[in-house]
Amino acid sequence: MLSGGKVGLRARHEDDIPILRTELYDDVVNSSRTGSQPWRPITPGSKDARLAVDDEEQRHVPFSVVELDGGTLIGTAVLWDIDNHNRSAHIGLGLLPSSRGKGYGTDVVAVLCHYGFVVRGLRRLQIETLSDNAAMLRSAERNGFVREGLLRSSAWVMGEFLDEVLLGLLAEDWKPDSKG
Repeated sequence: MLSGGKVGLRARHEDDIPILRTELYDDVVNSSRTGSQPWRPITPGSKDARLAVDDEEQRHVPFSVVELDGGTLIGTAVLWDIDNHNRSAHIGLGLLPSSRGKGYGTDVVAVLCHYGFVVRGLRRLQIETLSDNAAMLRSAERNGFVREGLLRSSAWVMGEFLDEVLLGLLAEDWKPDSKG
């Protein structure tokens, strides 16, 4: 398990899936705001591509996020679209509603940075988030990410196009203690 100050990132367990499905993905608005595909219901017991882990897939590394104090599941995190040639990847996270607003997001981003830069040897990490996602913007910027651009009307969310902010962080600019 990878550990931060408050959270741990570990492999996805089978018993995580029903909780993540119910708390994150069955929430139409939340799922629509975080995914790049339209929300659709998933039949209970079926393999949900958003939650199932393919250990052979090398460009997508999903984690379950747990509280260090007690081990309670609080969300999901991912390093995705890993490009070993250009040494870059994207990061994302989703916290259960009861775990939001407690500083976990900043810690998750920090642990993902450690994984990307130290464990994987990447040079660049990138985040795309909706422009009104103040929590993710704050978590990214506290970890040293810099706003690099605005993708105007790039995300279709619940009947309207929304802007996305593009943030990037280079390994040489990363300061592990920059969570502040």
